[in-house]
Amino acid sequence: MKPIRAIIIDDEPMARQLLQGILTEHCPEIELLDLCSNLPEGVKSIHKHAPEMVFLDIEMPGHSGLELLEFFNPQDINFSIVFTTAYNQYAVKAFKLSAIDYILKPIDPESVVQAVQRFKDQQDKIVNFSVLKENLSTDQTSKKLAIHGVNAIHFIALDTISYFKADGSYTNVVLKNGTKILSSKSLKHFELTLEEQANFMRCHKSFIVNLNEISSYLKSDGGSLIMNEKDEVSVSQDKVKEILAVLKV
Repeated sequence: MKPIRAIIIDDEPMARQLLQGILTEHCPEIELLDLCSNLPEGVKSIHKHAPEMVFLDIEMPGHSGLELLEFFNPQDINFSIVFTTAYNQYAVKAFKLSAIDYILKPIDPESVVQAVQRFKDQQDKIVNFSVLKENLSTDQTSKKLAIHGVNAIHFIALDTISYFKADGSYTNVVLKNGTKILSSKSLKHFELTLEEQANFMRCHKSFIVNLNEISSYLKSDGGSLIMNEKDEVSVSQDKVKEILAVLKV
């Protein structure tokens, strides 16, 4: 099997050595090419070694790891980034929404192995850091969700989404204006991604709804929700009380 070329960019010597040791012991498919102590060194190393994976610390003196792609032209970005971060749980939500891979510090072998496996499974290498920056801000209105479509990744503001509808192993994401985006991800993926977003709830095996977009609840035929004053969405009986309680009905 062809090795996966990788570099580490982290200003903490112990963190670099720990990650190097874990990769050497637990990820033999990784060919570690360089260890860099700051972002400028990392940029030079990427140009020199052309790695496929970059393990990148976010918080470093002088430069944030989020600035990395500003040093490259879009056509030159052919590597994947795995952030290593000591950020708190609030920031982890931003990583999930932005569909950007990360490993929490203190780093453990299992998380590194999983990140390498995700790299081998993935197809999309280029990420939109501007979206992550927005999602890391304290402005709740700017939160965006990365939606993997069939041919592109769409970054959609959460408050413009009405509901999600399962379509086999795919999901239709329905926006308030009626636009539908077919995602290659399952409804379960969105449920896990949005689990800490209070405005979204799994109301049925086939639906996740934006609670702010519920226009009415129909009691007939087992119960259903009207979304955005037009679309009817099924609701499980065991979810009705919870939804009505949230809506303060």
